[in-house]
Amino acid sequence: MEVNFKIIVWMLGILFTGLTAGLCFTWSNAITPGIGRLDDYGFLQSFQAMNRAIINRSFLIVFFGPVILLILNAFLHRNAHPGTFWSFILAAMLFFVGIGLVTVFKNVPLNELLDTTVLEKATQLELADLRKTFEGPWNKWHAVRTVCSTLSFILLLTGIIVNK
Repeated sequence: MEVNFKIIVWMLGILFTGLTAGLCFTWSNAITPGIGRLDDYGFLQSFQAMNRAIINRSFLIVFFGPVILLILNAFLHRNAHPGTFWSFILAAMLFFVGIGLVTVFKNVPLNELLDTTVLEKATQLELADLRKTFEGPWNKWHAVRTVCSTLSFILLLTGIIVNK
């Protein structure tokens, strides 16, 4: 197999989509259930700290890179087997909507609400209300991200198999 731009885009798309799916899966199955056992202050403080730590160059490239890579990958495979092309198109659409749009319009606003709150000055009632406002919706939208990133990854792998 000759390594060229098309192959590099395809491989990076698979790698970054897989890493994102793994991150979402781990977050859904270990992190949020684990911190969900904490009291309101501990939960909100932990989530606030993780949200602040995760915003870094490596994360942003891996998490949002597939939005561009998967669209480019589908375009580069427009003349491939129709099953491959459509698998790649569906992967790109699922990732764009399920990761890109859901993150920007659903999870980030909740993260910003949490980030702007000075937890140390909040009463127990305010902490309980904030947790209720944040936790359920955040987890619901994150479940969408987990499913969409996993399905995108599966579709990228399926597209390879169909092309053979």
